[in-house]
Amino acid sequence: MSFHFRTFLVGLIAIPLHCYGAGTVLDEVVVTATKGETLLGNTAASIGIIDESVLRRVHHTHINEVLQRVPGVWISRGNGQEHLTAIRSPVLTGAGSCGAFVMAQDGISLRSPGFCNVNELFEATTELASRIEVVRGPDSSIYGSNAMHGVVNILTPETVAGHREVEMESGPNDYYRARLALSSDALRLDVSGTTDGGYKDESGFDQQKMLLKYRAVTGEREITTTFSYTNLNQETAGFIQGHDSYKDSGQKRDNPNPEAYRDARSFRLVSEIDQQLGNGSLVLKPYLRHVEMKFLQHYLPGQAIEENGHDSVGVSVLWNPDSWWQAGIDLEYTNAFLKETQPGPTQGGAFLMATIPQGKHYDYDVNASLAGLFFSASKSLNDVLRLTGSIRYQYTEYDYDNRMIDGRTRADGTACGFGGCRFSRPADREDSFNNWSPRVGLIYSWSDAHQVFASLSQGFRAPQATELYRLQNSQNVADIDPVEMDSLELGFRGSTEKVSYNIALFSMNKDNFIFRDTSRQNVDNGKTEHHGIELDMKMDLHEAVTASVAFTWAEHQYDNNPALSATPLKGNTIDTAPETLGSMSIKWQVTPRQTHELEWVHIGKYYEDPENRNEYEGHDLLHLRGSLSMNNSARIFYKVMNITDEDYAERADFSFGSDRYFVGTPRSVYLGLTLTL
Repeated sequence: MSFHFRTFLVGLIAIPLHCYGAGTVLDEVVVTATKGETLLGNTAASIGIIDESVLRRVHHTHINEVLQRVPGVWISRGNGQEHLTAIRSPVLTGAGSCGAFVMAQDGISLRSPGFCNVNELFEATTELASRIEVVRGPDSSIYGSNAMHGVVNILTPETVAGHREVEMESGPNDYYRARLALSSDALRLDVSGTTDGGYKDESGFDQQKMLLKYRAVTGEREITTTFSYTNLNQETAGFIQGHDSYKDSGQKRDNPNPEAYRDARSFRLVSEIDQQLGNGSLVLKPYLRHVEMKFLQHYLPGQAIEENGHDSVGVSVLWNPDSWWQAGIDLEYTNAFLKETQPGPTQGGAFLMATIPQGKHYDYDVNASLAGLFFSASKSLNDVLRLTGSIRYQYTEYDYDNRMIDGRTRADGTACGFGGCRFSRPADREDSFNNWSPRVGLIYSWSDAHQVFASLSQGFRAPQATELYRLQNSQNVADIDPVEMDSLELGFRGSTEKVSYNIALFSMNKDNFIFRDTSRQNVDNGKTEHHGIELDMKMDLHEAVTASVAFTWAEHQYDNNPALSATPLKGNTIDTAPETLGSMSIKWQVTPRQTHELEWVHIGKYYEDPENRNEYEGHDLLHLRGSLSMNNSARIFYKVMNITDEDYAERADFSFGSDRYFVGTPRSVYLGLTLTL
């Protein structure tokens, strides 16, 4: 780290400390990081909050447009609604990439922990949300498996008497979106529909989302039932290839995979029963979950079609007998399936044609059982010190049933050439995993509005079903253990009359990370290190001008030599891991009815490959947003995205001997109207 950068970091820490003064943010901000509501000042964790005012001001067309305002977070946008997530991590791709984060809605995971999808945030009703919270760093002691690098929790809106709202928006490439909200004090309906023709050739999508919420209060019991539904039908554009091809106006709109598509559907039914018990409460959340997806694997030889899905039934129990501690139980049963079928012959050389045949490759079911028990506490030791802690035990069991012939054969049992088919189907089996996850933290409040906190925590991730049973080549059994993450964090947070801030320094070590090695075997001998500093700050520059800053500097490195390449990798920077991430917005409240916001987004340079031979230069974008209320019932809003018309790539990597890019969109203008009825 250079002298200048060290000086910059010291300066970031010194700014809020110099601004010491009166403030109340720590006593006012309520978060759900412990599954129940708690004050931010009682948590030894870094939590990013996107509130309703920001969500309505951004009017995001993709989830990355709001989450880039949280330090340490990068949602790398793919085509349409596709994305890959990074939270205190590189953008994780390939085998082992899925399941490093918990994506939840109202505290319930969008998918069962063993059956994640890297794109699963498009199954959340973010366009209808009232709030998004991001826990940065391990939170497995509360959320269990997958909460290694972080948790994204989407909070649905509450019932509000007399709330009626209609919103319409249009943009380039035949983009149209409509949203409806109707609410009484007991019943609420939110609906959105989006259609987008896509910037690239044959790359549009249609998406529908719905929330239906019913709330009933009887004495000391409150019951809230929420039904959510999402549907996505998408034409998927592939990468373009060639060094800096994203700058070539002749290639930007090219879609090398016009046949690609993704269809995804989900619904969830959650009932929250909150019973007051003296000074405490008992909260039960029974739930049902259904997800299904079908897509063309255009990025693989043979371009097989994958179908997957699962149905879950579960219950989450949270008991708060006292204000300073709570205990919980999570139980879930899931029935899941996966099929992979190749409709036509493989194109390419003799080896690919012989080892990747036409027909069915995989067809299996998995019954998964999960049981978790956790305890958490937050107790004041004296007027300035608070001790926090939590611990969780989780048991996970998979019962795998192969519905085809075992081994490396074609579906009819005939052998493939060159020693066998590329895919391998293990025999029926059962697997189970036991995990403990502790967390301990200490909070020092040197005033009512300023704190220092430190925490030690461990996150874990049980192997995903696909890592255990979707094998290749000669691998018959994937003998892999849960991934573990050890984390140390030091944080500073507080507020004055004009400034609120959160600064976090973190160091994390990951063991047993799962990947597909050079022999196409699923193995778990990877080790990585992750270190960084994050800044989240909001400042009142003037009575009408507010600035928000999110900045991250981080290093993500291999800590051993995993067989991802023939080259030793220890000490190398992990690919798709920018050293710097940042965003800054300046909001100007011109009049009570008129607001404008200028936003800068920064993605630093990063390597495209584990060998650190190829690099993407990074990019900086400027966006402009604003709104004008015509009266108490009508509001016009606009967005100008990428106002400088910058050439950039949403994501870059290196594969099959070439740079590959998802091209960023040029300058785009959106207009919308919100009517309050």
